[in-house]
Amino acid sequence: MIRFLIRAFKEIFSNLFLNAVTVVTIAFSVLIVSAFLLFFVNVEAMVSAWIEDIRIMAYLRQDVSGDDISEIQFKIEAIEGVKAVRFVSREEAMEEFRTQLKHQASLIQHLKENPLPDAFEIQVSPEFQIWDKTETIAIKINALLPIEDVEYGQQWLERFTSIFKLFELAGYALAGLFFMASVFFVSNTIRLALYSRRDEIEIMQLVGASDGFITGPMYFKGMFQGLLGGAVGLSVLFSAFSLISSNIGQMFSEVKVCFLPVNLQIGIVVVSMMTGWLGCYLSLRRFLKS
Repeated sequence: MIRFLIRAFKEIFSNLFLNAVTVVTIAFSVLIVSAFLLFFVNVEAMVSAWIEDIRIMAYLRQDVSGDDISEIQFKIEAIEGVKAVRFVSREEAMEEFRTQLKHQASLIQHLKENPLPDAFEIQVSPEFQIWDKTETIAIKINALLPIEDVEYGQQWLERFTSIFKLFELAGYALAGLFFMASVFFVSNTIRLALYSRRDEIEIMQLVGASDGFITGPMYFKGMFQGLLGGAVGLSVLFSAFSLISSNIGQMFSEVKVCFLPVNLQIGIVVVSMMTGWLGCYLSLRRFLKS
């Protein structure tokens, strides 16, 4: 094992430029794919936080009486998945709206009547804070006759989810493309090294050297290239993330972004090493057959 490692490092330094190009190619591929993964991880976390904070608003008709309001609240509370129900009167809603406007509150001072309806603010149980289940609860609430309309941000969240899925498909396609490109570069690097040492390898075969003895250092070399490329790619991504996240934190204090989890980083490095191994395998298989 130690002998294979020594020979692998000698192989790398004997053709430093070509091996450096391979490492840079793997690092660039890891950087692009990891950037997409970083985007997906943070967007999924933001969407999950938004879904958990979703409040279903059920707006009542203008002609609903006080007794009907108590009955409606009781019916809503009986729906499976509803955690809490709070009645928001027209006056309370206007006061909250005025507070949100702050310095622009003068815009609504000249209103002759309150245009806002009475409403119920419904909080969903944690186990039902999933998009499909929240939608089912909203449909059941909307079926109650005194309810005029139900709103829970379904339109913008549906559009955002569909756009996110398109980005996700594009990320998968791009990851596959860069994976194949990395394997191609590693394979060509190993092939050039093999052809430059063709006479030496033939002599080793003539004196009885096994295929494992010949190819072992090549596999170590490819895996080391993948390891180094993965580490460089993640390091560059982390540097860029640190710079960008600090600026985002200064501009938007409520937005929290995080780097890739440790297990995902380890998985990326392992895949990079497997990329180097696969490139070696394809190149050595073809060379040994010839």
